[in-house]
Amino acid sequence: MTLLEPEYGRRSLGDVVPAVARALGRPLDPGTAPDRGVAGAPGLVLPDAEAYVLFLVDGLGARQLARYEHAAPYLSSLRVVDAAATAGVPSTTATSLTSLGTGLTPGTHGVVGYSSRIPGTDRLLFALGWDAAVDPREWQPHPTTFTRLQTAGVTTTVVNKREFEGSGLTEAAHRGADFVGADKVGERIAATQRVSARTPSLTYLYDGDLDWTGHRHGVASTAWLQQLAMIDSEAEQLRESLPASVRLLVVADHGMVDADPAQRFDVDALPELSAGVSLLGGEARFRQLYCQRGAVDDVVAAWRGTLGDAAEVLTREEAVARGWFGPVSSTVVPRLGDVLVACRDRASVVSTVGWSHESRLVGLHGSLTPDEMLIPVLID
Repeated sequence: MTLLEPEYGRRSLGDVVPAVARALGRPLDPGTAPDRGVAGAPGLVLPDAEAYVLFLVDGLGARQLARYEHAAPYLSSLRVVDAAATAGVPSTTATSLTSLGTGLTPGTHGVVGYSSRIPGTDRLLFALGWDAAVDPREWQPHPTTFTRLQTAGVTTTVVNKREFEGSGLTEAAHRGADFVGADKVGERIAATQRVSARTPSLTYLYDGDLDWTGHRHGVASTAWLQQLAMIDSEAEQLRESLPASVRLLVVADHGMVDADPAQRFDVDALPELSAGVSLLGGEARFRQLYCQRGAVDDVVAAWRGTLGDAAEVLTREEAVARGWFGPVSSTVVPRLGDVLVACRDRASVVSTVGWSHESRLVGLHGSLTPDEMLIPVLID
């Protein structure tokens, strides 16, 4: 399966909030953002409005929505903004939410995966759970788009589960916005209706249940299709609760593929994959390998020889040159693996000893296939 390059600066997840800012009549000043990695080129054009609600459905790829539109008639009826956009690399939640919240590419904002090495240590930062020893404001030091919009006079609000308030990822990706804790669908809709009445405003609403279901049961499973139908109903109810003057924008952070057990590579059962690797990071569809000194070439040869056409195996320098992460700042370089492994088709790379939970997942994401990279941008 062909790998899909990210559309940074044109139609990527990081371009969404800058496009909303322009539609609100409060374009973000490029001079207030870092010189490198700034998204927001006019690739996404949204209709003008006094208020926007941005609803992110975790795990709803554009291709999945197209295949199973019968389970989501309301979402399927919405107008597609231009062509399908792309997630960044890797196509995983922590990276995507930070791209959305900062308007920056992964190589600039620095949240470069589900797990990545903490430079100068032999430890990984698991970005969804974070690490108490890592300051999220130092790890991701750039002002978020929410902060910049607040400065421009736009009320910005995050509506999310209470457990995420003040979390490391929330601080890295969404600081600067007011936080409203809401665990249930009814709470979320009511809170969104209330705060979006302010003008100008941007209200960000997150739902992670479809991703959770896909991981455990697989895309197109009965459970996943039922969950998609529930998300569709939630989106429709949300729209009905909002006045016509408020625009509803629906996006996703990535898509998903179902892993094929016949294409699963277990590093604990294949000793040639462990040779020269001091730390295994990333996730099953996008591994980041931190190598022993002088071992990079040997690691690349071993992984290419073992995985063959099941994955693209690149050195960090090769991946950066391809633009996978956008411009990469000097502080972010050591967080990236010395070797990157992007799986094709339905392949996965697991560690049944060190990462046993991944071996039990059905749906996976993180790589650059169209099923994982293409995301919908829908407007009502």
